[in-house]
Amino acid sequence: MTDIAPDSAPSPRAVIVGAGPSGFYAADQLLGAGFEVDVLDALPTPFGLVRAGVAPDHPKIKSVTRVYEKTAKKDGFRFFGGIRLGEHIRRAELLERYDVVLYALGTSDDNRLGIPGEDRPGVHGATQFVAWYNGHPDAADYDYNLDVERAVVIGNGNVAMDVARMLVLHPDELAPTDTADHAIEVLAASKVTEVVLLGRRGPAQAAFTNPELRELADLERAGVEVDITDLELDAASAKWLQEEADPTAQRNVEVLREYAAASPKDASHRIVLKFLRSPVEILGEGQDGAVTGIKVVRNEIQAGEGGRLSAVATGDEEVIECGLVLRSIGYRGRPVDDVPFDDRRGLIRNDGGRVCDASGDAHSGEYVVGWIKRGPSGVIGTNKKDAADTVAKIVEDRDAGKLNAPAITDPDAIAAFYAERAPDAVTWAGWQAIDAHEKASGEPHGRPRVKLVRLADLFERSRATTAG
Repeated sequence: MTDIAPDSAPSPRAVIVGAGPSGFYAADQLLGAGFEVDVLDALPTPFGLVRAGVAPDHPKIKSVTRVYEKTAKKDGFRFFGGIRLGEHIRRAELLERYDVVLYALGTSDDNRLGIPGEDRPGVHGATQFVAWYNGHPDAADYDYNLDVERAVVIGNGNVAMDVARMLVLHPDELAPTDTADHAIEVLAASKVTEVVLLGRRGPAQAAFTNPELRELADLERAGVEVDITDLELDAASAKWLQEEADPTAQRNVEVLREYAAASPKDASHRIVLKFLRSPVEILGEGQDGAVTGIKVVRNEIQAGEGGRLSAVATGDEEVIECGLVLRSIGYRGRPVDDVPFDDRRGLIRNDGGRVCDASGDAHSGEYVVGWIKRGPSGVIGTNKKDAADTVAKIVEDRDAGKLNAPAITDPDAIAAFYAERAPDAVTWAGWQAIDAHEKASGEPHGRPRVKLVRLADLFERSRATTAG
């Protein structure tokens, strides 16, 4: 990682497609290894899910962008926002211009439930909902009917927890955040008073982290309800929790038991955590009517081959009445241009970060990093090591003379190419102008920023000076 290319040799150039955490970690490491790096993103704004995915009431997590800003100040770094692979540019055109093409695209599509009624009005993917309240330009016009009393969130990860929490936050808790203005207005008028969080497996297998679970106790107007009978562990789960589980899982169970044992909070809203339940049908009026409920089946944990624990349906069903369903059961990438793609896994086809074809043969100069490489797992910091693993292979291939051999190497010609294909393309200075404007707009209201959520507004502001 610290091997710098000899001074006598021209610096190899890398392009990273995707300006989220994995892209920035990879950029920093490639710069340190002697590469010059261009970072592209489909949006005019950098930072990926840190800007458009992290819950607005978690500002400390968003402070990681300070690390990425330091990377952007380094010699050899350039940013081009508002450029979409497959629309403005093609994969082959990147390979004509760079020694390394590194995909850091993330996984932007929700997994589907695959059950009857899933396409009823009122059933949405959590990714869309998160993008909406975070001000993603592609989601600014989404419409959510929150004129219902009960919502069901399907999933037991941190995103599911974020969505549930956002639905019950008091307007005073939303006011000082960078939640998109259109979402603040809708959430403030919401009639949702109860959110049911459904987990397919038991409390021992829940995927949320300890801080996400614990902070439910601090909500201003919402209590937490857990049925103590849902926390009775089967023998296999109890054994696994004691002998194999990490401290996070053990602590989750402890916190859940504390919630179950506590006296009910005098609150107007509540989050209800239910475990060992899988949805089998979304109910509604008529074939295409809006959702009125969700039919679920109770599960039990069984140990299978190799001791692997899985949730198995018992046949015992129940109906939970609701007017809104949000699924948060994992995410998958989408194919882009003609980049090799594994449809079964929803990832770019790769061998440890090297892009490869179906037979496993690596493509010279093409690499992948982050969720689109390994799947949606871990926290933001997990992407740093993941990037290091891929960049180590890039350096190894560079030293072995196995990188791509581009025909066009002049950096000014490459910048001109982007300007021709995407005249509104945003440079780092353009992003700084957007950033300054958003922060200045938020300051009078005690907010970190007021986000611009329309592409036209973002592009227009990027053409102003950082002082303007």
